[in-house]
Amino acid sequence: MDLQIYGFLFTLFLTFAINGATLQEKTQITPPQINSNSVLVALLDSHYTELSELVEKALLLQPLEEAVTKHNITIFAPRNEALERDLDPEFKRFLLEPGNIKSLQNLLLFHMVPTRLTSWHQKNHTTLCPGEAERLSGNMVNIIHPNDIIKSDGIIHGIKKVLIPKSVQQSFNNRRNLRSISAVLPEGAPEIDPRTNRLKKKPKPVPAGAPPVLPIYSAMAPGPSLAPAPAPGPGGHHHHFDGETQVKDFIQTLLHYGGYNELADILVNLTSLATEMGRLVSEGYVLTVLAPNDEAMAKLTTDQLSEPGAPEQIMYYHLIPEYQTEESMYNSVRRFGKVKYDTLRLPHKVVAEEADGSVKFGFEEGSAYLIDPDIYTDGRISVQGIDGVLFPVEDIKVAPKSAPVVAAAGDAKVVAKQRRGNTNYSFES
Repeated sequence: MDLQIYGFLFTLFLTFAINGATLQEKTQITPPQINSNSVLVALLDSHYTELSELVEKALLLQPLEEAVTKHNITIFAPRNEALERDLDPEFKRFLLEPGNIKSLQNLLLFHMVPTRLTSWHQKNHTTLCPGEAERLSGNMVNIIHPNDIIKSDGIIHGIKKVLIPKSVQQSFNNRRNLRSISAVLPEGAPEIDPRTNRLKKKPKPVPAGAPPVLPIYSAMAPGPSLAPAPAPGPGGHHHHFDGETQVKDFIQTLLHYGGYNELADILVNLTSLATEMGRLVSEGYVLTVLAPNDEAMAKLTTDQLSEPGAPEQIMYYHLIPEYQTEESMYNSVRRFGKVKYDTLRLPHKVVAEEADGSVKFGFEEGSAYLIDPDIYTDGRISVQGIDGVLFPVEDIKVAPKSAPVVAAAGDAKVVAKQRRGNTNYSFES
C-alpha cells in the first residue's frame, strides 16, 4: 500500500515538472523581429553613415529594435560633416572611449523622439534619452532635409548640427577639469630654431598654395661650414607640394634631354642638393636652375671640386629662388638692360643681360649663354640650359700683378688654392 502511494506521488511530481518546463518555454520572451522596411534598417542603409556607425559602436541596435516594435520614432540625423569634422576632436575622443559608452548612448538617443513628427513644432519633446531634464526644445533643431526618409514605423529628418544633451556635456566638462587637475603635462626647455636663431613658435596656419612665411635662405639646410646637412626628411610641414617627385622628374628630364649628365650626377651623387631642393619645393618655395651642360662641367678642375663644400657652393650660385622662364628673363633684360637675380649663394647675385638675341649670364670671360631654354618647367621648378659654369666676381679675379715671383719664369706655375666662397691664386716654384 505504501509503495503504491509513493509511486503515485512520484508520478504526480514528474507530471508537474514536465508541464512547468513546457510552460516556461512557451512564456520565454523571444527577441523582436524587425521588418526589412523598418526605419532602423533604412537608417543603417542611408547616407548618414557616421550616425549609423556610432549607433553600432554604442550597442544600440537591440534597444532601438525593441523601441520601433512598440511605437513610431522620429530620428533627427546629423549630416556626416557635423559628426566627422565639426565636432571638437577632444569631445569626439571622449565619446569613443570604452568607459564613456553611456554618454555616447545618451547623445544618440537624444536625437530620437518616441513619436512620429512629420513637421517640427517649436515645443519641447521627450526623447529616448533617459532623464527628466533631457527634453528636445524647438530652437535646438535646425532641419535642413525634412522628411528625408519616411517609413511605416518612423521618419528621419536631416539636421545641420549635432544635438548634445546637458548630461553628456556635464560629464565631458567634469572629465576635462579632472584631467587638467590630476595630470600636468611636462614641458621641456624652450627650443631654438637653428635656421633663425630664435625661439621656436607654433607656426600660424598657412593656406594651401600660399607662399612660405620664412625666406628661402632661412629654410635651407646648414652648409658644410656650419654643420652637417640633416638627413633626408619626408618633406615640409604642410605637404602642399610633392617636391621630391618634382625634383626626380626634372633630373630624369635632364638625362633624357641629353648633355646634362654631369649636373645630374653632382645633384644626386656628389652632393645632397637634390634632396634639399625637394624639401624646399615641398615647403612651397620655387626654384630656377641655370644648368651648365656637360662641356662646361668638363672644364672644372679637380681643385675646384675637391674642397669640402665646393660643389655645393658652385651649384648654389646656379639656383635662383624665383620661378623664371626663358621668355620672362629675356623680356626683363630687353626692357631693363642688366638684371641681377638673387642666388642661394648669399650674398652673390648673378647678372643677366641681352646678347645676340639671347640671355647672357655672368661677367666677360666667366659668362654663359642660355642655349637650351625651358628644359623643364612645372610651375615650381624651371630648368634653363647654359653653356658655361658661373662664378661670382670674387672667384674669377686673377692674382695681382705685383705678386712676387721667386723662381724662374719657366719653372713657375699657378696653383689654385680654393676656400669656401673664394678662390685665391698663389705662385709656387
